[in-house]
Amino acid sequence: MNFDVVIVGGSYAGISAGLQLARARRKVLVVDAGERRNRFAAQSHGFLGQDGREPGAIAADARAQLERYPTITWIEGRAEGARRQEGGFAIGLGSGHVEIGRRLILAAGVSDSLPDIPGLRERWGRSVFHCPYCHGYELDQGRIGVLAVSEHSMHHGLMLPDWGTTTLFTNGAFVPDADQLRQLATRGTAVETALVREVRGEGADVVLDDGRVVALNGLFTMPSTSLQIPWVEQLGCELETGPMGPFIRTDAMKQTTVRGVFACGDIARAAGSVALSVGDGAMAGAATHRSLMFEAD
Repeated sequence: MNFDVVIVGGSYAGISAGLQLARARRKVLVVDAGERRNRFAAQSHGFLGQDGREPGAIAADARAQLERYPTITWIEGRAEGARRQEGGFAIGLGSGHVEIGRRLILAAGVSDSLPDIPGLRERWGRSVFHCPYCHGYELDQGRIGVLAVSEHSMHHGLMLPDWGTTTLFTNGAFVPDADQLRQLATRGTAVETALVREVRGEGADVVLDDGRVVALNGLFTMPSTSLQIPWVEQLGCELETGPMGPFIRTDAMKQTTVRGVFACGDIARAAGSVALSVGDGAMAGAATHRSLMFEAD
């Protein structure tokens, strides 16, 4: 079957893009592998009207609302590649089927890789986080740690005192210079240079290499990210490098460097959130519709 638009990724950005297109009565296919980035978190915060809800419930409600539109088709599966052809794009699925769309929206997000420290991954989304705006308030101005992965972790170290008493664990990732130490001191951030052995406890207690234990309510770190769809460069989309990893370059209307291919959400941002992904998706959906109306294939 041929579609006006194929959307790869059915989380917040992809569904938001699909909603704009469905309301324009366009025939849309959503291909979703079911791997939301925030599936490890118990609650989602900072999204207007949905603050504090379970992330999966937000996504499930959004999908149900989208699928009420008769021009929407949803396939649970993985897109293994895409290529340009006359009149649009051919998207190969893991099932072996090939679907055709005049336009393509990439919204499959990214995967997080955490530092290799025992106890960290088990607490990801529960007491180990990345985004202070998403999870900082719930720590109730308690004891917060920052596990450094590079000099970029200074950003966390300077931000997090607004959410609680903060300690930056440099963990051999970088050595703050005199100016950085001054900035941290001005913000009230303590600096701990001993290596981190493990994270344990009900919260995110840090066990140092010298045996000391620093009790924490929460720990923030910067994961490295990789694209959920590794074939975007083969399609011709240019990438940019952010502090956590690569993301797809887009213009203000969310079109990639390949004409007819749009991207939205975490796959097209240096950093994001549910609210930003929904906004990105709305822009990508509307811009894709506009391209169908006013631009030649």
